[in-house]
Amino acid sequence: MGRSSVLEAPGSFEEFLAREQSKDLLRFTTAGSVDDGKSTLIGRLLYDSRSVYDDQLESVTKASVGRNAGAIDFSLLTDGLRAEREQGITIDVAYRYFATPKRKFIIADTPGHEQYTRNMVTGASTSELSIVLVDARKGVLPQSRRHAYISSLLGLEHVVVAINKMDLVDYSREVFDQIEVDFRRFLARFQSIEPYFVPISALVGDNVVASSANMPWFKGPALLDYLERVPVGKRIEQAAFRFPVQRVVRPNHEFRGYAGTIASGHVQPGDAITILPSGRKSHVASIVTFDGDLDDAHAGQSVTITLEHEIDIARGDMIVSSDSLPETATAVEATVVWLNEAPAELNKRYRLKHTTSLQYADLKSIEYRLNINTLDREPSASLEMNAIGLVRIETARPISFDSYQKNRITGSFILIDPATNGTVAAGMIMRRVPMPATGKHSGKPEPTPVTFGERLSRQGHIGAVIQLGGRADLAWRLERALFERGCTVLAFDSESEEIANTLVRLGAIVILTGPPEQVFSIATAAGVVDSGTLAALPDSSIEALQSIEGLLELTQILLPPPAWSESGGI
Repeated sequence: MGRSSVLEAPGSFEEFLAREQSKDLLRFTTAGSVDDGKSTLIGRLLYDSRSVYDDQLESVTKASVGRNAGAIDFSLLTDGLRAEREQGITIDVAYRYFATPKRKFIIADTPGHEQYTRNMVTGASTSELSIVLVDARKGVLPQSRRHAYISSLLGLEHVVVAINKMDLVDYSREVFDQIEVDFRRFLARFQSIEPYFVPISALVGDNVVASSANMPWFKGPALLDYLERVPVGKRIEQAAFRFPVQRVVRPNHEFRGYAGTIASGHVQPGDAITILPSGRKSHVASIVTFDGDLDDAHAGQSVTITLEHEIDIARGDMIVSSDSLPETATAVEATVVWLNEAPAELNKRYRLKHTTSLQYADLKSIEYRLNINTLDREPSASLEMNAIGLVRIETARPISFDSYQKNRITGSFILIDPATNGTVAAGMIMRRVPMPATGKHSGKPEPTPVTFGERLSRQGHIGAVIQLGGRADLAWRLERALFERGCTVLAFDSESEEIANTLVRLGAIVILTGPPEQVFSIATAAGVVDSGTLAALPDSSIEALQSIEGLLELTQILLPPPAWSESGGI
């Protein structure tokens, strides 16, 4: 095992595993300008914490010949690509794991070049802390400010400003103090950031793992000591309960559970919950895992939840605390980082992946583009790769979300190009948009297409196809029951796909008694399959129904909660 810290753990192997499982995990990212020493710092952390294997150290030692006057080039422990080693820069995101007796760590080493901004965003998106390096000889550079801004944008509360290469300025306290003053002045605009300034030399090892005798004037903890102490994971555990449903578990007719990972908060049997977007309410009956039922579950745990009532729930729905509901809307304002070489196109239809939900969405407007160097807001009709901007997006169906500042999981999404299936953007929801866009020059509202929310508010339900497998008698009865409830509904035998397609697009509930494959063809053409509104009921389910009330129960997915509105959500 060589230098691995595993050798330092006394006791049996089982005791070691127990200790490891009891440790919490800190994910952090490093950022800064080119040649500020990010990869060298990570290599030093791995080396001094005894987390480097002998064969890896031997390989890096050989590759270091001719570099750093014969000393080990610690950057080679993370810069694994050949192009990175040849150019002496970081290109891709490199993830490294190490552990100390107090905590486990996952590091994301990200590039410093502006052209790799998307890589820095990728590395920071799952982190809880950011280390921004500053070259003591150069002071605060635009790239340092850029990465501090991105850290704030991505909701990182803790930012360590590591002023590196102090050995090259004779460990000057005056140099350190001046850089701290300059950086604090910039960080003052970001109220959410809690900065910690530490003078280091990654190459020599000053204040990285142990306090440096070369800087007796610095009284704060060394970098690793701070990383072991900083509180993590509290915000997501203290947030409201959110549980995106990933899968419905139905091993037999006696058990129905909903599997997924708890995005935030905690849950106990008996808690009052609401299912979104349907708005149906129930209580948690049990929390099931492979190792047995739990009395309590919290953020990050993968569990299966059962409810006290039989409710139609599918992948993409979200189970939330009834005491603290998220917002629900079909139009949101979000900050996006464009990740694709093809620029953003207004009014183009993309696919939006939000938690476990996948649906179509339109990019309606770009409010501004952020100048990554000056942080000024500039008007723009498009976004190129690595660009950051504020946009307005409209979705085909309502999404339930929290603002990104409140909840990084339910407040984030990605956009996918349906033609190439490539991820084109990562987004952070700022707020919902209650009204359609208005004219900026005439002062009068511009005519816009009727939105999903407007049609839903007027009709009280969404367009859908219900297939009843040849049961015309049930079709007429269901049509009458839904009609008396105020629904726009029509039952017929699906002779004309074109007519059915048009009715569904207008928001009508179409009840068909034709073959299932013909119904699926109509639903696909109408665009309702991807929206999850195809309710093709198998013959076995229909035969088991004893009354029209059973059919109405199965169609509850079509009816939104009574308090739903385009502007206010639920």
